[in-house]
Amino acid sequence: MAKTLRFIIVPKVAHPWFDEVNKGAQAQAAILSRELGVEIVVDYMPPTICDVVEQNVILEKIAKIQPNGIAVDPVDAVGHMTAINRIRDQGIPVILFDSPSPDPSITCIGNDFAQQGIIAAERLVKLIGYAGKVAVMQGYPTAPNHKARYEAQMAVLRKYPDISVVDGGIDNDDIETARQQASTVLESHLDLKGYLCCDASGPIGIATAIKQAGKAGEVKVVSMDGIKPILEAIKEGVIESSSATIPKMQGSMSVLMLWQASLGVQMPQAIDTGIDVITQENVDRYLADAV
Repeated sequence: MAKTLRFIIVPKVAHPWFDEVNKGAQAQAAILSRELGVEIVVDYMPPTICDVVEQNVILEKIAKIQPNGIAVDPVDAVGHMTAINRIRDQGIPVILFDSPSPDPSITCIGNDFAQQGIIAAERLVKLIGYAGKVAVMQGYPTAPNHKARYEAQMAVLRKYPDISVVDGGIDNDDIETARQQASTVLESHLDLKGYLCCDASGPIGIATAIKQAGKAGEVKVVSMDGIKPILEAIKEGVIESSSATIPKMQGSMSVLMLWQASLGVQMPQAIDTGIDVITQENVDRYLADAV
């Protein structure tokens, strides 16, 4: 009987973006199982809400299962995630996905999140002629990738004296929260020219609020990520474009690296899965691949 390897994927929260990560992980597991003759099982264990305590509880439960490896997208700095440190102390390989790693001994899989924020912010300020009022919605503020995007966007906006920045809300990686907060911002700032965000929940909520307010095309939105609702909003013209991560590749590379780690192979410090810029000109290609 073939040996079984069990890897576990722990995202920030149950969310369509992380569903894409899981699809990539499952596809890679199937390939490795077929080619190696080893059964590789990937369990996907998302928290119901984006919350440090809940994610730590799930990780503590996983530690008792003693899997062959864990890939996690932490909602806080790794040093604050006590369960991750306990898991590593037990000799269970841990890698990070969709997050930078503060520790060179922990492999991270993702992209340059600051650069992703810069791409979005520079595109937005050009769209609005380098002048006007811009709102920036944060995701889950302690999440390392959300924080890096937000700080990079703010740094870009501060370069332009004719840009004024308003608080765009905090969505905590929840689509409905993003919609509610964006609606409030649009009502409070009738002269708003642009909207930025830091995660994949923000743009979906922002796009819905803009449509409800009848301001599609009037308020320019450059978003993060490229899951189907975001792609549809780009196609419709509610979101102008997106600086997007590639979640299926992150899931695929997470499983590949966990397999390597299970063999005791020396691990790379980081794997860059790249950034896609999605616009109306190329969105049909991404929609064709979206499920």
